[in-house]
Amino acid sequence: MRPSAERSSPARWRQVLLAFLLSLLRGALPNQIRYSIPEELAQNSVVGNLAKDLGLRVQDLPARKLRVSAEKEYFTVNPESGDLIVSDRIDREQICGKKPLCILDFDTVAENPLNIFHVAVIVQDINDNTPLFKQNKIELKIVESTKPGKTFPLDPALDSDAGPNSLQRYHLNDNEHFDLAEKQTADGRKYPELVLKHSLDREEQNFHQLVLTAVDGGDPPQSGSTQIQIQVTDANDNPPVFIQDIYKVSLQEGVPRGFSVLQVTATDQDEGVNAEITYSLHNVGELVEQFFNLDKRTGEITTKDDFDFEIANSYTFSVEAKDPGDLAAHCSIQVEILDENDCAPEVIITSVFTPLPEDSPPGTVIALIKTRDRDSGENGEVCCRILGNAEFILKSYSKNYYKLVTDGPLDREEIPEYNITVLATDRGKPPLSSIISITLQIADVNDNAPVFEQAFYLVHIAENNPPGASIAQVSASDPDLGTYGRVSYSIVNSDLEPRALASYVSVSAQSGVVFAQRAFDHEQLRAFELTLQARDQGSPALSANVSLRVLVGDRNDNAPRVLYPALGPDGSALFDTVPRAAQPGYLVTKVVAVDADSGHNAWLSYHVLQASEPGLFSLGLRTGEVRTARALGDRDAARQRLLVAVRDGGQPPLSATATLLLVFADSLQEVLPDVSDRPAPSDPQAELQFYLVVALALISVLFLLAVILAVALSLRRSSRPAAWGCFQPGLCFKSGPVVPPNYSEGTLPYSYNLCVASQSAKTEFNFLNITPEVTPSQDLLCEDASWVPNTNHEGAGVPFASDIILKVSFNLLDLFSLWVLVFVNKSPNWGLSLNFIFCLVGSI
Repeated sequence: MRPSAERSSPARWRQVLLAFLLSLLRGALPNQIRYSIPEELAQNSVVGNLAKDLGLRVQDLPARKLRVSAEKEYFTVNPESGDLIVSDRIDREQICGKKPLCILDFDTVAENPLNIFHVAVIVQDINDNTPLFKQNKIELKIVESTKPGKTFPLDPALDSDAGPNSLQRYHLNDNEHFDLAEKQTADGRKYPELVLKHSLDREEQNFHQLVLTAVDGGDPPQSGSTQIQIQVTDANDNPPVFIQDIYKVSLQEGVPRGFSVLQVTATDQDEGVNAEITYSLHNVGELVEQFFNLDKRTGEITTKDDFDFEIANSYTFSVEAKDPGDLAAHCSIQVEILDENDCAPEVIITSVFTPLPEDSPPGTVIALIKTRDRDSGENGEVCCRILGNAEFILKSYSKNYYKLVTDGPLDREEIPEYNITVLATDRGKPPLSSIISITLQIADVNDNAPVFEQAFYLVHIAENNPPGASIAQVSASDPDLGTYGRVSYSIVNSDLEPRALASYVSVSAQSGVVFAQRAFDHEQLRAFELTLQARDQGSPALSANVSLRVLVGDRNDNAPRVLYPALGPDGSALFDTVPRAAQPGYLVTKVVAVDADSGHNAWLSYHVLQASEPGLFSLGLRTGEVRTARALGDRDAARQRLLVAVRDGGQPPLSATATLLLVFADSLQEVLPDVSDRPAPSDPQAELQFYLVVALALISVLFLLAVILAVALSLRRSSRPAAWGCFQPGLCFKSGPVVPPNYSEGTLPYSYNLCVASQSAKTEFNFLNITPEVTPSQDLLCEDASWVPNTNHEGAGVPFASDIILKVSFNLLDLFSLWVLVFVNKSPNWGLSLNFIFCLVGSI
């Protein structure tokens, strides 16, 4: 056994080395936040306040979204307090193996704005693993002739802990023949060797049993033990000897299975059976047995599995050569694995900021990308680039991080979504690459003003349109989404009066339909122009204007108006004079008329409706000029009258009339007396009322006289017998004189008409014309007897006179009714009515 001072010396050296490595780490990573924790901490244990150490305020954490970015998240960040918390089991031996310094290096990402912080957590080892031997029992055969000082290597105990907690020493139970020595392999692992102190005597004792104990450096220390059973055999003088003690070889990690690594060779100077050598792996771990195979007879070492440089880059193990007498020799095998570019780069998207507003400026961060390649050297160096999307670029950010940023303006209306392909390529030969796609949605902003379908609108509408009719529709489109693309319409300007605009037109805010609020009149308003605005619902809103010109079309709604000849101040028609010697074609006058309509509706034509002397004058169809068609004849009247009609060209046409009074005279003096003698025109209504009053008064007087006369004759007839018996109803009067009483001879001083009503079903009037040529000698016959009234015979004609008076009275009533009808209908046929009156008066 070695002194304890010697056993503790390597531990102190390892502590010094650990402190030195920590100082190097601090110098190499100046920007890292460093923590140190023991392994196997319970979940939700607090490592430290990361937000405070990073200089972040706790109230800003929800907006900054501080999080851990790592492939294997052993830690998380409490979003409320900013504490770095253990989220998974941390086994130092599983993570770092036998490395003296175990560091978990990861990044934390904070958004809004984007920052990346490097964090290093040093995992300290705890004594959580006990040293264990691979076998609970070790069997050795030692020839009795073995000389003292001979060593026998033993399988080491395994302890997964590192540093002071790892395996520190071995000790052997007290015995007479054997001692224990500690050796160290090239990679620093300790293994025990059994040393023969005194010669063995098989005949005295052929079996020895020892206890080997391995102790770590924990506090308290832990230990493990195994039994060593030694069988003393008969003498074998010469042990095998390897040609070389250490074999070194290099392998590419891509060698196939069964590949021959090397062949070890040992020789034995014995002869016969004692010279037969068998090879075996000695003092190896599980990885060696997994990847290597040793032929026991030939000593050839071959591969059993595919190597992976990223898992282990070297292997060290021992080969034992043993003869049948259990004499053995050992050699060391050191295999170095050479890296090949067999791992494609990995691209990890740690953050994606989508959707992205389309008005984002160039340089806006879209995503944070992390690359990783498990290869080493140039094989593990990765570069990234974007395939095909010129709008985006990659910028190196920190170590193996890249920022994906915009490199130009974005337009959602052109491209609403991008599929960004990122290619990661290493520098190996041949290079390996991997591709990842990022889908980026572009969010809409109100960056497009409405656009009208036409640059200018021209609308035709006929006048006299119904109020409320649709006269036009404007339409504008906006490629933005939602309320940004919803368009409303309004009238913002017009050449109409602002107060009158609302009474003329309106526009629907939703559909853009323009309505007429009133009927348009072409003669008052032929055209007007509106400025319409389309406005979206963004904030701020965007708008566009367009001009709408409305042309009001004409309809034939105005009749022609005669300007000449015009009526005089008193309402009478003026006259034109024509020389008596005017030749054919002489321009007499011209009818001048205008029409408020336009176009074809105002195209006037002139026509003669009535002429005193047809053929005397001609009228220009389009000019309205009145010319003489022939010379004035002797039988032609000096005063002529023409009635002219003026028609427009509308459908249907409208017209007006004009009366021309033409006087043939050589001088104005010939015309003046005729004009001055002309009675002044009277009011037709006044004349009508005057004649009616006179007629009613006359009828009333005649009726009263007839009644008085009838009463008087009735009184007289009651006192005298009837003498005029020949006068019976139904008498017919022949042409002859009717002599009034008291006239016996001579002619009548005047002639008059007598109207007598006959006794028939229908009252008829017979007009008898009594001429002055009738002599008093002619008789008035009554049937076939002549009868001459006797003026001296009183009362002879009373019955006849009485009947006549009664009939005349009834006729007067009928005539009064006729006058009432004439007055109500305002009939101008006064001559017939006066004729009835005069006839009745004459008959009386």
